[in-house]
Amino acid sequence: MNKKFDQFAGVAFLLVGILFLVESQKISDSAYGSSVGPKIFPMWLGIILIALSIRLLYETFKIKSEESKKEKLQYKKFLIIFVSAVLYAFFLEKIGYVASTFLFLLIAFQTMERRKIISSLLISAFFAFGVYYLFSELLGGSLPGFPLV
Repeated sequence: MNKKFDQFAGVAFLLVGILFLVESQKISDSAYGSSVGPKIFPMWLGIILIALSIRLLYETFKIKSEESKKEKLQYKKFLIIFVSAVLYAFFLEKIGYVASTFLFLLIAFQTMERRKIISSLLISAFFAFGVYYLFSELLGGSLPGFPLV
């Protein structure tokens, strides 16, 4: 854990979370064919980002500085996940939510830990289908569907 980097990232993500929360309140409540308003997702994303940032800042102040100098930054893993996140955003409309989310999560999990392919496949599939079902079917929201349907 790089203490300085984590503190900087915690503050940056805290500011982004506050920005999401404030700006989501400016979105109108109406949505076409959806009982869930369009501001719900960015608002909750902001709240979760704020909570996780506060947790990260708390953890960085709790850790001793000697431990933070031992670990090197992993630029290759960061770059792989960053590029896959950009591709995820690009392909979201083209191949649909479920397929793009599944692929993004699978790439991210395998980048972090290569040996657990079965658990990566299961978690990625469960999350992609589960969130799609919960948001689209139970909450009545709309997400980009399956590419061939």
